[in-house]
Amino acid sequence: MKVNNSNSSKRWTKYREEMCSAFPSAFSDDRDSLSKSIAKAIEHLNKLRPCDGGPAYLGQNPALTIDFDKVKEIEMADTMSSSEQVIAQTSELFEGLPNWGHPLTMCNVIPQANTASIIAAIMSEIFSPNILEGEYAWNVHRAELESGGMLANLVGWEAKHAGCIYTYGGSGCWTYHVKYALTRVLPDSRYSGVRTDAKVLCSQQAHYTMLNSTDWMGLGMNNIIRIKTDPDTNVMDLQDLEAVLTSLQASNIPVASVVCTMGTTDANAVDPVAGVRKLLDRYPNASPYGKALLYCDAVTSWSWLAFRKYDFAKNPLQFSEALLPFIEANYRALEAMKYADAIGFDFHKAGFTPYASSCFLYRNADEFENLLKRPGSAYLQPRSPYNPLDYTLEVSRAATGALAGWATLKYFGYEGFQAIMGGILENQYYLRNLLHENASTVCVNPDDYSLVTLFRVYPEGVMAHQQYQRELSDPACKDQLLANNKLTMDVGNKLYEWYRGGNKVNGKYTPYMSFSTGFRVTEYNRDASDPEAMVFALKIYPMNVHLTHEIMQHAVDCVIAARNEVLGVK
Repeated sequence: MKVNNSNSSKRWTKYREEMCSAFPSAFSDDRDSLSKSIAKAIEHLNKLRPCDGGPAYLGQNPALTIDFDKVKEIEMADTMSSSEQVIAQTSELFEGLPNWGHPLTMCNVIPQANTASIIAAIMSEIFSPNILEGEYAWNVHRAELESGGMLANLVGWEAKHAGCIYTYGGSGCWTYHVKYALTRVLPDSRYSGVRTDAKVLCSQQAHYTMLNSTDWMGLGMNNIIRIKTDPDTNVMDLQDLEAVLTSLQASNIPVASVVCTMGTTDANAVDPVAGVRKLLDRYPNASPYGKALLYCDAVTSWSWLAFRKYDFAKNPLQFSEALLPFIEANYRALEAMKYADAIGFDFHKAGFTPYASSCFLYRNADEFENLLKRPGSAYLQPRSPYNPLDYTLEVSRAATGALAGWATLKYFGYEGFQAIMGGILENQYYLRNLLHENASTVCVNPDDYSLVTLFRVYPEGVMAHQQYQRELSDPACKDQLLANNKLTMDVGNKLYEWYRGGNKVNGKYTPYMSFSTGFRVTEYNRDASDPEAMVFALKIYPMNVHLTHEIMQHAVDCVIAARNEVLGVK
C-alpha cells in the first residue's frame, strides 16, 4: 500500500506544527517550551506584585474592570493566537486580585500557599494523573494513601484501618459525611432513595454548607436540627443535644449524624466531641436503622493537632511563656476528635496550600468504602488494589489537591506546623496588647487564642471595655449597641475603601481587613430571638508568615484613622 504524504503541505498541519511548541514535550529536549512559558508567566505576574510595600492587591489598577452587562458578548477568534499572547492576557485577569502573600492581607483564613505545595500542584497539572484508579494514577495515588496515614496518626487513629479522599472543599467533606451517614443509617437509600426524614444535628455555629450538603444529597434542609450553643463560648450545649436525642428516640426518628464544629471562622467554637460520643452511644438509633455518624468539621483548626508531639514543659521552639497555655488548650480541644467517625480537613486554610485542597478522613476504611461501593465500569479495569472510582462522588479526580496537601505534610512535619501556628499566636498576642493599651478599643474574643482577633472601636473618650460590657449585658443599652455596631460596620467599610483605593495612613498602605455583623449574641438574647441584639466586630487574621509587630501596630493605627474619618474627627 502506497503511503500518502500529501498531508505535509496542507494548512492544518502547519497549525499542528505551531501547536507542538505550545504543548509540553513528552520528552526533555530543546523544543520543550514549558519551562520558558512558566518563566514568562512568572515574569508577567511579578509585574503585578507591589515593589514599594503595598497595596495588598495585585497590579496598579484597583478598579473593578469587569463590565458585567457586556462580559458575555464575546466569541472565539477565527484563527489561532499564540500561547505567549494568552499567557499575557491571563496575567491581566489577576489585576486587582487580593494578594494573599502580602503581609497587609489579614481579612480571613486565606493564607499564602507554600512553595512545595505549589510546585507539587503544578506537576499534577503537567502530567494529569487521575487518582480515580491505579492505571491512570500509578504511584501518584500514594499521595492520597500516605496523606490518610499521616492524618490518621495526627488524630490518634490506627492508620492502617483509616482512609481519606481529597475533594473539592470543606463543603465536599460535609457532603461526603452526609452520604456516608445516610448510607449507614438508611441502608436501602442507595437504591430506593431517601424515604425517611433522618436528622442531621449540628450546632448554631455550624457552617452554612450544611444547607448545601443536605440539599444536594436529597435529605432536605428542613431535616437539620440546630443544637443550642453557649452564648459565651459558642460551644454546643450537651443538655440540649441530649434533650433532642431523647425526643427523637422516643418518636423513633433516626439520627443520620451529629456534626461537631471544631473551630468556626470567627468565634472558634470547638464542640465537646467526647461528650457527644457518649450521648450518641447512650441514645442509639432503633432497628432497622443503622448507627449514627459522628463527624468533625475541623477545616479551619486541624493544624493545632501538630502540638500532640510538643513538649510544653521544655518549650523547644521557645514560644512566649504566656502563650503556652493557649497553644496547649487549642490542641487539647481537638484531641477528642479521635472519637469521631470522620473528619474534614482544609489544607488551603490552616495548611497553607493552593485552592482547593480538602481531605475527608474516615476512621474505618473497610466500612466506608464497602458501604459506598458500586459496580465497576466496562471500560475501566482495576490495575491496582486502590480504586476510588468504586466509591467516590467524583469520577475525574485531579491529583492537584492531594499532591499539594501531601507535599505540605512532608515539608512542614510536626515542627513546621508548630512553628507556623505558634507564630500566628505570637502576632495575636502583640496585637491584643496594643488593643488593651488603647482605651477606645476592646478585644471581644479575649479567651479565644486561635486564628482571629475580633475587636470593637469606640469614639475617643469612651472607655471601650466598660462600654462593651454594658452593651453586652444591659438591654437598656441596646440603642448604644446598635449605634456602635453601625460605627463598626462603617469603619470596616472605610478600611475596605482605603485598601481598594490604595490609600495610605502615616505613609503606609491600608491593610485588607474585614468585619463580622454578628459573631455572637448579647447576654440578654441567648436564644437569638432578637436579630438586632448581635455584636458586630472588626476582624484581623494574622495568618501571613511575613507579618511583623510593626504591621500589627500599623493595622491599629489605620483603624483609629478610619474611625476618625467616619466620625468627622480631625
